[in-house]
Amino acid sequence: MATTEHPSPSRLRAWMLEGLSDMGKGGGHTGPHAQPEPPHQGQRWWRVMCLTGVDYFSTLGYQPGIAALAAGLLSPIATIVLVIVTLAGALPVYRRVAEESPHGEGSIAMLERLLSFWQGKLFVLTLLGFAATDFLITITLSAADASTHLVENPHLADALHGKQMIITLFLVALLGAVFLKGFLEAIGVAVALVGVYLALNVVVVIVGFWHVITAEHVVTDWTSALTAEHGNVFVMVGVALIVFPKLALGLSGFETGVAVMPHVKGDPGDTEQQPTGRIRDTKKLLTTAALIMSVFLIATSFITTLLIPENEFKPGGAANGRALAYLAHQYLGGAFGTVYDISTICILWFAGASAMAGLLNLMPRYLPRYGMAPHWARAVRPMVIVFTLIAFLVTWIFDASVDAQGGAYATGVLVLISSAAIAVTIAARKAGQHKWSVAFAVISAVFLYTTVVNVIERPDGVKIGACFIVGIILVSLLSRLARAFELRVTSVTLDDMAERFIRDMASRRIRFIANEPDARDKAEYRDKIDQIRADNDMPEQEDFVFVEVTVTDPSEFEASLTVRGEVLHGRYRVLTLESASIPNALAALLLHVRDTTGVIPHIYFEWTEGGPFANFLRFFLFGQGEVAPVTREVLREAEPDRARRPRVHTG
Repeated sequence: MATTEHPSPSRLRAWMLEGLSDMGKGGGHTGPHAQPEPPHQGQRWWRVMCLTGVDYFSTLGYQPGIAALAAGLLSPIATIVLVIVTLAGALPVYRRVAEESPHGEGSIAMLERLLSFWQGKLFVLTLLGFAATDFLITITLSAADASTHLVENPHLADALHGKQMIITLFLVALLGAVFLKGFLEAIGVAVALVGVYLALNVVVVIVGFWHVITAEHVVTDWTSALTAEHGNVFVMVGVALIVFPKLALGLSGFETGVAVMPHVKGDPGDTEQQPTGRIRDTKKLLTTAALIMSVFLIATSFITTLLIPENEFKPGGAANGRALAYLAHQYLGGAFGTVYDISTICILWFAGASAMAGLLNLMPRYLPRYGMAPHWARAVRPMVIVFTLIAFLVTWIFDASVDAQGGAYATGVLVLISSAAIAVTIAARKAGQHKWSVAFAVISAVFLYTTVVNVIERPDGVKIGACFIVGIILVSLLSRLARAFELRVTSVTLDDMAERFIRDMASRRIRFIANEPDARDKAEYRDKIDQIRADNDMPEQEDFVFVEVTVTDPSEFEASLTVRGEVLHGRYRVLTLESASIPNALAALLLHVRDTTGVIPHIYFEWTEGGPFANFLRFFLFGQGEVAPVTREVLREAEPDRARRPRVHTG
């Protein structure tokens, strides 16, 4: 709002904050997902599927090994349960999310619309904490598994032994460096990586099944061991249902699937308000990805359980974190195994890139808008540095172990899926779709059960999620506190009557009276004018315009301001405003009047009763409090030039 000139920033600062001035225009930002393509010039859905697939399909690098550790001989049966939950639970939920949130906001945006005020903001911050857990652990876990494939390669095992931590940190740093230089999601690269990786996995699966079929004793040994350990089929299914939550990593990728929706081309007739083709093709994307992954999950869990000795899955074993790579080396030779390792390392590293893009898409969408992040958090590069340093810390805490990070990853994934299920349940109920609301409620119950069991079994996941939540809330509140006196009105619009009032006063002195509306009768305005004249020793010929602000949602930080004029009781001119904060609205109005008329306006207040600390809390939380000094402080920060600053009078 102010026209203050600032000194030229340093080259480093300008590079770090590049694109910051464009943030927030039109409700957008310059993160990696912002404006991915010109209107209707996106990519075919199957190509975009590969972009989300680098996250979803790359879990094949470690999922079979985690399933074997969690379920043992029951891994194939538990994986079938996982596939049923995927196809009958997660897939319908996210197909509905695609309908309700077709611009890539995901389930968090759906839930944000259901709650307002501070409880809504805190709820969203909590979900952002789990989302940060999901995406950051995707980066660190994928890098750790990529380094595992590198270290365990037979040709490099001796040279790289004991250096997994260094390699993992290097991969995370390399990822950050790519984003610092400027990362544009290359869908073509994703298509190539996913195509090669899935093709190599098809070869491994076919060869694995061939060895299972030709060595008949493998199946009989497995079924005999299952019967001896669990007795009958019903017990096996029951145990599989119990251990299934430990396999929840196989559900990852759905949130990314809806995040990449803006990249989907859709139909030529699509509009931002009615992207029918984009929604339809995103549903194809989600369904196809889920079906492909389901087939691979069942097939890989079966061949790895039957062909790999149990001890090799444990920490230190040759198949730990790399079960399919173990089979590739074992049955297809060192050359094919090395190619498989390279492909796995590439897709795992690119999965980290997809997760980093998700973070940079998600955080600037909410935190700066809430006033709960520094101004520079709208720029990509500073956030890349922050996320990279946090990824370093997480890697160090978990000692670059895939198994150790599985619980935290699963917790983030499950909380987001559970929130999505709850969101679509509420949406279906509001739409009057009784059958769908019941179905989604059942799915929500399943995911909530899975989340609770996962938290009980692996509390480290919710612990690190809680750390992210506490960190985000603490930093957010401190940031909002530091920005409390920042001018946060994005634009000011006056109606015809308000414009007439301002033009009329511009020929004299522009004097406003800040009034807290009460009965709004003739006596209220007459007495207010008499009080202001007496307190400030002003002559009776001076005229005033009243300004009344109604507080809407005090938890909002930035908003536009609409000013309406009216004449009450035939003589009192009143400007009415709606805003999240009274002082900010008044300061924005004064600066706008000054800039449009060239006249320095005056505004008159009366002191508010109460202690300064209590009044500041009222302002911070509810947008009210001691209005006069806060309005003056907002003006002081917005306009350092005292000669050009609107005048504030308090009597």
